[in-house]
Amino acid sequence: MNQYIVAAIGDWNRENFEKIQGFCQSDWFFVDNPKCLYELINAGVNPRYIFFPHWRWIVPPDLTNEYECVCFHMTDVPYGRGGSPLQNLIVRGHTSTVLTALRMEEGMDTGPVYKKQAFDLSGSAYEIYQRASKLSFDFMRWMVVNEPLAVAQSGESVTFSRRQPEDSEIPLSTDLAGFYDYVRMLDAPDYPPAYIRYGDFNVEFKSALLAEGEITATVRIRKK
Repeated sequence: MNQYIVAAIGDWNRENFEKIQGFCQSDWFFVDNPKCLYELINAGVNPRYIFFPHWRWIVPPDLTNEYECVCFHMTDVPYGRGGSPLQNLIVRGHTSTVLTALRMEEGMDTGPVYKKQAFDLSGSAYEIYQRASKLSFDFMRWMVVNEPLAVAQSGESVTFSRRQPEDSEIPLSTDLAGFYDYVRMLDAPDYPPAYIRYGDFNVEFKSALLAEGEITATVRIRKK
């Protein structure tokens, strides 16, 4: 019986994991941090694939060299390798992208590709991550059944930098649509919200809606 590990953060991934357990009469395991991942491996779990639909940590070579590790990256690689793909896409004006399943190796998002599919970037970050998770688990089912060969990336490489909490400050020069994009692209659990500074306070925004030339949003004001 094959074994598979899903390593991911986010309640949206755990919910989709519950639906895939037992698929193809296989053993499936879920972990949400590196310690639990290594505990599974050390306990004797020998996965056919380790899937990483949304992961915050660098996966070291001792795992990528030993196991077929698969990540799900929200760009049409080699464009958009690197961190914070969703936010980097939206601030660059992208309204759609490609979700890519690729084999992980030592280089950041440089590995060969199993599958790509067009993907919409509308809505809040939370809504986008929910859709990406559902599609990622569809990819997993397809991979488990077909065991595809990965194909080397081609084209010009563009690398994104991982965004930091201070990057959540909304630029003063932005227009209304840009303001909305800043709020929605950071609107997910455990993400630093978009904010503006007002004296000694940060004014934070969530749950933004853009309609008829105005934005409505939930606001929280905190002392810096």
